Amino acid sequence: MTPFAELHELPRRLRRPAVRDLAWTLLSPALLSASPCPQRHPLAGSAWAADPQRLHEWLRALDADDLPLRDWLARITSRRLGLYYEGLWQFALKQAPGVELLASNLAIRTGGRTLGELDILLRDSEGTHHLELAIKLYLGPTVDDGRDPAHWLGPGCHDRLGSKLAHLAGHQLPMSADAQSREALAALGADQVHAHLWLGGYLFYPWPGHAEPPAGANPRHLRGRWARRSDWHTAADEHWQPLARHAWLAPARVEADECWTVQRFGDWLRQLDEHAPAQLLVRLEPDDEGAWQEAERLFLVADSWPHLPGN
Repeated sequence: MTPFAELHELPRRLRRPAVRDLAWTLLSPALLSASPCPQRHPLAGSAWAADPQRLHEWLRALDADDLPLRDWLARITSRRLGLYYEGLWQFALKQAPGVELLASNLAIRTGGRTLGELDILLRDSEGTHHLELAIKLYLGPTVDDGRDPAHWLGPGCHDRLGSKLAHLAGHQLPMSADAQSREALAALGADQVHAHLWLGGYLFYPWPGHAEPPAGANPRHLRGRWARRSDWHTAADEHWQPLARHAWLAPARVEADECWTVQRFGDWLRQLDEHAPAQLLVRLEPDDEGAWQEAERLFLVADSWPHLPGN
């Protein structure tokens, strides 16, 4: 599913946050190994796929000097995680050997009305490809059948895995085959286009309790836990702290002077509103270089979740 399995641990060995996120984006496994949409890694036809060491060296060089990446990301004015994820892919695809990025966020219009956008249009050794990119985090059910993707819910309660897959299969991926897209694609020299999905992210399993993975889940998918406030208690010597939304991609790395004390986390937790939105927490452990690395992640939700005020 991913051509870079041997580089899976590289994000943890990098220091700069944006470079860690970039490496995670390129190297993390897909959420699903079987889906209603054809899947393809965006770099599958690149020279990096044939020689992963070249990708390793490129990411190491960026970790030594990340100014080009920071300059690129500064163009993204939205704080939405999905746009950040797409921006990381765009940066890599522009520089990937053997890949020609023809367009990103290509608007499809008819009669002055925008029907939608194609996330990525690229050409490589295997043809021309329309790619839809998505980064998702879903929480599994405590009662309903976990095998049903419809029962996996986003932390904000507005998104379900089943609904997302249905929208991709029924609307987003077929768009490049529509008559309305042909003119825009022809202008880019793309006559025959293959449509694919790449869906990254994490699945969070209930604690306490048990949920089966959704049908089609990649056996190597990234995972965490989720718990309601009244069910969750930390050990006295564990170091936990919340992650800001823009830091939800790569495993967290925190410098020693930024690692929360147990007391600080306890104070934060006591002040958290009982109806607060889901909070992504990480448990940190010290590494050999004096920093703290993520050991696990957990969504902490209100006791009434998903039935929160306003939902």
